[in-house]
Amino acid sequence: MTIDALPWEALHEALDAQGFARAGVVLDARECAELRSLYDTAQFRSTIDMARHRFGEGEYKYFAYPLPPVVHELRRALYPELARAANRWAELLGEDERYPERLDEFLERCAAAGQKRPTPLMLRYGAGGHNALHQDLYGEVAFPFQALLVLSEQGTDYEGGESVLVEQRPRAQSRAHVAVLRRGELMLFTTRHRPVAGTRGHYRAAMRHGVATLASGERTSLGIIFHDAA
Repeated sequence: MTIDALPWEALHEALDAQGFARAGVVLDARECAELRSLYDTAQFRSTIDMARHRFGEGEYKYFAYPLPPVVHELRRALYPELARAANRWAELLGEDERYPERLDEFLERCAAAGQKRPTPLMLRYGAGGHNALHQDLYGEVAFPFQALLVLSEQGTDYEGGESVLVEQRPRAQSRAHVAVLRRGELMLFTTRHRPVAGTRGHYRAAMRHGVATLASGERTSLGIIFHDAA
């Protein structure tokens, strides 16, 4: 399935309703294996030991520019529809920020703010691995959405390791969403908050994301973040 062929209207509805949307399987087993191999063969600008920084247990690597062609193409192809959603959310929240239609124009805005380091990354967890709840913000400029592709199969390659999103509304207890993503499945989700309708218009409900503890095996995934880092 190509990115253009995704059921975008349904995905927009899901993003508005819950801050994330599962787009289904977009990569087959061969494509997932090829992407997994990048973990050991691609050029990366930085490798993070999560335990060292108390982010969780596991490792992730930020790609260097130029991105691998498949990563670049996924980032470029996903951006326009997500920019449409971002502009809709900005309008609902009364924000002045608007996002250009093309990724390269948005990256020029990042560069003007001193954010020039690429942020797409690969993440790998072994048994006991997990990712603490967090938000991926790397500077003054931040895009409201990001994407996740799981490249391993739960039940075959690993156990546990569910994707977790937690929403915090003002003066309310947190609500958790837990997603078991299939190999090759794409999930889109908010970077920091989503608009929620209230009695006086829309307000911001903060959201964080992470990965539950793996019971066994190994989970590799690709994270696509659209704003660059300072």
